[in-house]
Amino acid sequence: MRNALNVLVDSVENPDHQRRFENEMDSFFALYRRFLSDKASGTAVDWEKIKSPSPSEVVQYLTLSENVEKETASLAKLAVLKLNGGLGTSMGCVGPKSVIEVRDGNTFLDLSVRQIEHLNRRYDTDVPLLLMNSFNTDADTAKIIKKYSGHRIRVRTFNQSRFPRIYKDSLLPVPESFDDDLETWYPPGHGDLFESLVSSGELDALLAQGREILFVSNGDNLGATVDTKILNHMIETGAEYIMELTDKTRADVKGGTLINYEGEVRLLEIAQVPKEHVEEFKSIKKFKYFNTNNLWINLKAVKRLVESNAIESEIIPNAKTITKGNSDINVMQLETAVGAAIRHFDGAHGVNVPRSRFLPVKTCSDLLLVKSDLFYLEHGALKLDPTRDGFANPLIKLGSHFKKVNDFQKRLPHMPKILELDHLTITGNVKVGRDVTLKGTVIIVVNENESIDIPNGSVLENVVVTGNLRILEH
Repeated sequence: MRNALNVLVDSVENPDHQRRFENEMDSFFALYRRFLSDKASGTAVDWEKIKSPSPSEVVQYLTLSENVEKETASLAKLAVLKLNGGLGTSMGCVGPKSVIEVRDGNTFLDLSVRQIEHLNRRYDTDVPLLLMNSFNTDADTAKIIKKYSGHRIRVRTFNQSRFPRIYKDSLLPVPESFDDDLETWYPPGHGDLFESLVSSGELDALLAQGREILFVSNGDNLGATVDTKILNHMIETGAEYIMELTDKTRADVKGGTLINYEGEVRLLEIAQVPKEHVEEFKSIKKFKYFNTNNLWINLKAVKRLVESNAIESEIIPNAKTITKGNSDINVMQLETAVGAAIRHFDGAHGVNVPRSRFLPVKTCSDLLLVKSDLFYLEHGALKLDPTRDGFANPLIKLGSHFKKVNDFQKRLPHMPKILELDHLTITGNVKVGRDVTLKGTVIIVVNENESIDIPNGSVLENVVVTGNLRILEH
C-alpha cells in the first residue's frame, strides 16, 4: 500500500499540490493501518460493558438557564460550520444538496445564511459561517456563495480530504494516478472534519479571531440553529464537546446513541453492534436518545488533539460497486464519523434537546413536511405551527413516483394543508390539486397503468383512496 501511495504522489507535477496531496495520503495511510490493525485484533464492543449514560452525561435541555447578559460575549466566541460535502443525487438533483430549494424559494444554504445574518444584526456581532465541502461540491459552492457577498455574514469554505477507494479483495488503491477518474476517490465521512480544519489553516484563523467554539451540523438539518442556551452552558461547564441528542422514536431506531463504556462517554452506532444485540439496540427503553449530529466543539481542544494524533474514531468500512472502464468492480471506502470522536474530549456530554432541533431533509417525503403549513419561516428558521405543539410530526411516505424533486414538484405543485394529518402514504401515479386538505390517516394507492388526480379543494380525512380518476382541463 505504501508503495502504491508513493506512485500516486509522484504523479503530481506541481510541487505545492504534491506537498498537500502527500500529506493527504499520509493521513489515509494512517487510517488504513488502523483499519488493518482493528481487523486483525477485532474491535467489537463488549456488550456487557455498555451502560446507559448517567444524568451528568446527558443533561436535559429544559434545565439549562437563559443568560441574556452573556449572549453577546458568548457569540463573539462562536463560529458555525455546515457539513456541505453531499450531492443531491438521492433526490434526483445535480450539484450540492445544499442548493435544493426547500422553502419559499430558499435553498438549505440560503436559510443558513439568513439565520446567521439575523443573529449578527440582532446582537451586533460577527459570527462566521464555514462550509466543509468535498471535491464533489467545492467548485459549485464557490460560485453559489458569491451571491452572499453583500450580506452581513462572512462565508468561508474549505475542502475535506480526498482519499483513494480500495479494491475489496486486494485492499490496494483503485486510482492509478492523482488525476484518475473521480469515481476512484471518495470523501472520507465527516470524521475528517478535525484534520481538514487544521490542514486548511481555518482552525488557526478562527482561533486568531477569538473564536473558540464551533457549532457543527448537517447541511440538510433545518432544525440546527444557533442556540445561546447550549452555547452558554458549554462555556460555563468548560465542556470541550457537546452532542445534541433527542428522544428516540420507532422511526429513529438506527440512529447512533450515547453510552457509558468503561467509564467514558461514547457514541454507539448500529454498525458496531453484534448481530445478536441489534434488536436490543433498537429498543426505545434501553437506549432512549439518538445523535442529531448537532455538535458543539472546542477549537483549542481540536488543535491539541489533532497535533498529538490523539483522535482515533471508529472506522466504518463502506462497500460500494463502481464502474471502471467497462466493468463493475467491488470497492471499499474507509470512513469515520465526527460524533465518534466524543470520547477524546474532556468534559464531553450530551444535551437532550427538543425534537424541533432535528428536522433533516433526506427524501421528498421530508420535503413535503418542511414545505407544508405545519411550519412557518422566521428569520431563516423553520418554526412549528403552535397548534401542533406537543404532537409528533405526521409520518409521510411517498412512493417512487415522488423520489426525484422534479417529479415531486410536478405531482405536488401546491402543498396540501396537513395541520391535522397523522399519517400519509401515496404510491403510484398520483397528482394532487390546489387547496387540498389532508387529515388523520390518508392512504392513496394506485395500481400500475392507472392514475389518480386529487381534485382542487378536496378534503380527505381518514380515507383509503384507490382506483382510477383523471380530471381533464377544459
